[in-house]
Amino acid sequence: SDSCSGCGPGYRSPLEAMKGRREEIVYLPCIYRNTDIVKPDYLATVDVDPKSSTYCQVIHRLPMPNLRDELHHSGWNACSSCFGDASKKRNRLILPALMSSRIYVVDVGTNPRAPQIHKMVEPIELYWKSGLANPHTSHCLGNGQIMISCIGDPAGNNKGGFALLDGETFEVVGNWEHPGEAAPFGYDFWYQPRHNVMISSEWGAPKALVDGFNPAHVKEGLYGTSLHVWDWTTHRKLQSLHLGEEGAIPLEVRFLHDPDATEGYVGCALGGTVFRFYKTPEGDWATEKVIHVPNKKVKGWALPEMPGLITDILISLDDRFLYFSNWLHGDIRQYDITDRRKPRLVGQVFLGGSIISDGPIRVVEDPENQPQPRPRIIKGRRVPGGPQMLQLSLDGLRLYVTTSLYSGWDKQFYPDMIRSGSVMMQIDVDSVKGGLTVNENFLVDFGKEPDGPVLAHEVRYPGGDCTSDIWL
Repeated sequence: SDSCSGCGPGYRSPLEAMKGRREEIVYLPCIYRNTDIVKPDYLATVDVDPKSSTYCQVIHRLPMPNLRDELHHSGWNACSSCFGDASKKRNRLILPALMSSRIYVVDVGTNPRAPQIHKMVEPIELYWKSGLANPHTSHCLGNGQIMISCIGDPAGNNKGGFALLDGETFEVVGNWEHPGEAAPFGYDFWYQPRHNVMISSEWGAPKALVDGFNPAHVKEGLYGTSLHVWDWTTHRKLQSLHLGEEGAIPLEVRFLHDPDATEGYVGCALGGTVFRFYKTPEGDWATEKVIHVPNKKVKGWALPEMPGLITDILISLDDRFLYFSNWLHGDIRQYDITDRRKPRLVGQVFLGGSIISDGPIRVVEDPENQPQPRPRIIKGRRVPGGPQMLQLSLDGLRLYVTTSLYSGWDKQFYPDMIRSGSVMMQIDVDSVKGGLTVNENFLVDFGKEPDGPVLAHEVRYPGGDCTSDIWL
């Protein structure tokens, strides 16, 4: 890969990153909140090197010093956005806790296989310095700071603002957005400096989603349906792009990796849709729906219709394929997005989900005419829950999948996963024609953890990956 002198962390370009080292270990937050086990969440290090004697095993666990944090997503102190800065190292993992509002800074540089806690930012610092709570996505910025999107205020109401951390001391500096200009809801964000833009998305009010999903809360306006366009230089909010009911709960925002690109995609959980967002010839931003996963009519479930619930999406580093998971239906889909406006389904695989053939739920009408999938058994273990968080290898050939969404929703939709723990799987990708195949020899069973079954969430590679790195 890159051997230039005087270079910072990451890779010069997304295509250089594709030639990067194969992943040997990955980090995953493991969550006990909302299970019957009263233990701290922890960061697991998992060996994913097929040549290793500890392949598919958790080789290290770093417990947090507190209970019920709800570790969720993670980011870096430095990524490919700092590639030109030789003084920067990718040696700290930023680990915000979604429900306690703590922010842990983990030292992954001293011993990558056995991370240690470097610093802890207490909730009160986030509350008092930024008026924000419930931190979600963190991205490092080219200027050395770290930005974390938040979904709430300290009282649990919805508020979509952004907290800045100092990249050296990791203290909260304050807000990125101007006073009074936070979005109504927060969730994810991605910036594209060459076009002076950042786009953020919306989940829901922390108080509404804390104990599970109540469809009435959607009607009450406690969940979001918009994307927000921000001026990257002035930090002003320029536009709110309303996606409507079809775009309800727009979660992960993914710009194309090419830093010149003026478009990307967002997966809308409740709408079962993927919208493309793009810059218009006039210079403002617009959206169009490009994928729709129709609801299935069901019997034996909480509602008469079951959405796919698109929860995670990602794009391969060459901007050729888009992947997403339908957490309720139970499938992962791969689309060829060479024609950006007309994604073409080229791969699909079922991994658990709510409509498995031997379960209590009957599909009575399916617009896609698919048979109810058989339960998925890998290495003798029945896959609980449905496919959720995704991470793709740099070369685009391996897709890692975990099954936990968020402990409050896991408990409601997949109580068996609370009892038996989640799993991590790996899918082999045909990156020439498209196509997905489950690797039957890969399974990390988080039901066998020393303190009892746990919920494993987002996958990160020590050297960065296609959902954490932004190129300038």
